[in-house]
Amino acid sequence: MPHILIFGLGYTTARLAARLRNDGWRVTATRRSATDEAIAFTDTDAVRATIATASHILSSVPPGDDGADPVLAAYGADIVTSPARWIGYLSATGVYGDTGGAWVDETAPIGHGRRGARADADMAWSNLRDDVRIFRLPGIYGPGRSAIDRLIDGRARRIDLPGQVFSRVHVDDIVSGVIAGFDGPAGAYNLSDDLPCSQNRVVEAASALSGLPLPPLQSLEEAQLSPMGRAFYSENRRIANGKAKRVLKWTPQFPTYREGLARIAMTMPATDSNAPTTASVDQR
Repeated sequence: MPHILIFGLGYTTARLAARLRNDGWRVTATRRSATDEAIAFTDTDAVRATIATASHILSSVPPGDDGADPVLAAYGADIVTSPARWIGYLSATGVYGDTGGAWVDETAPIGHGRRGARADADMAWSNLRDDVRIFRLPGIYGPGRSAIDRLIDGRARRIDLPGQVFSRVHVDDIVSGVIAGFDGPAGAYNLSDDLPCSQNRVVEAASALSGLPLPPLQSLEEAQLSPMGRAFYSENRRIANGKAKRVLKWTPQFPTYREGLARIAMTMPATDSNAPTTASVDQR
């Protein structure tokens, strides 16, 4: 029975864990505190015992406030010598920085954007062993974390920034991409959908599907975003996914936001199309 250790049981990795358990895998995961589904990250005896027996190891833990990767700091030496035949790390496409809206693939240099600590962690995991797969992810959406959900709770924004483009990926396509990576060669892979576009287009599609009113078009200043929210709009890029499709034979189930939002809308309860939006709530 394959056995995977997942560092950081969160939104994406919980869906991966459920899929793998359904496929007959043994799954051990960590969280900050122990739960019924995970052991505590600080339970070093339990974590090291799992590292010593797991066939696969995946980390989704981002760098800490000090900029260091907590998994590598605590368990990097153990992972290096572990018998695991597969190592994976969930990184972010923010490591590429701003490309002015141009397409970017895995051959591009990293470490020039606002995500310096993430780029350092990306490189550290890449250099840890020769069997590491790096999955670089753009904006993640899915059930409970979509533009439709943000319209419902009043956090959706339309920002007046002509030419601003983002990439995104449905959470279930990340799951299938990681699973495809189990049999693929080591290296970095972008997991993104096929249609980068403005966030406004996504919000407009969500409004059409849900019947909820559109939030007003605002400038960055009018939106009163947090520093993190403003930083999100400071970079502009299109993420190319050809390598994952070609090398891993990965095929996104939701190739654009249209299919992803349509599936989410099908599973959501009916909404009140007259419900007000709350323009003052920060998007991020």
